[in-house]
Amino acid sequence: MPEFILFALLSGCGVAVMAGPLGCFAVWRRMAYFGDTLAHSALTGVALGLILAVNINLAVTVFCLLLALLLVLLQHNRSIATDTLLGILSHSMLALGLVTVSVFGDGRIDLYGYLFGDLLAATTDDLVTIAITAGIVLPLLIWLWRPLLSITVHEELALVEGIRVAWVRTTLMLMMALLIAVAMKVVGVLLITALLIIPAAASRRLVQTPEQMAILASLIAMGAIVGGLAISFFWDTPAGPSAVLCTSVCFCLSMLKKPAI
Repeated sequence: MPEFILFALLSGCGVAVMAGPLGCFAVWRRMAYFGDTLAHSALTGVALGLILAVNINLAVTVFCLLLALLLVLLQHNRSIATDTLLGILSHSMLALGLVTVSVFGDGRIDLYGYLFGDLLAATTDDLVTIAITAGIVLPLLIWLWRPLLSITVHEELALVEGIRVAWVRTTLMLMMALLIAVAMKVVGVLLITALLIIPAAASRRLVQTPEQMAILASLIAMGAIVGGLAISFFWDTPAGPSAVLCTSVCFCLSMLKKPAI
């Protein structure tokens, strides 16, 4: 197997393993728009990295984490609906990132790659970054699985049971921000949310328990990465969008079955 395909496969599967369970919580808690806002805003992190002359991946990660914290605070502002606020931030940040990168990029940035992903260009550094992120996110998810399920089912009841709801919810947002920061290289700014949401939505109709749904969502996402790379290899298509199309096919097939949970 050529080295670049092996790196692409490992990087994509590393992202898919995290996207499965996090995508389940995004579906259960109806956070798709939150993920979309973070994903679109990641391009502004690229722009900040260029302006400040710092490592772009580090700039994107820090910006996504700070924006996630800001969104948590803004959600407590009842003067404007949450979906309206996220819609404004999502498109404003994407536009700001596009304009800033075009001005300060000076031909050094592959804008198409950031928008739609460049999975086949994954490097050893990307693989290490994804592995470190998975080493943070997955243990946190296992540790907080029960509290996360509790606040997803009923936040007020979870609070009565002694669960630190605000802390658990914020941690979930930060884990999603970390995933989006590292996934930008794999599927791109415009397609990250699809990798989060579609596998989880497809697995929801095929399982009986939340744990089964999280595992199946990861497997569907990994299968989509393999399928996307195969399509890209044989038909010379973009790998990231091809992987997302594979998840869409899985979702369409899952619609043939009645939902289990």
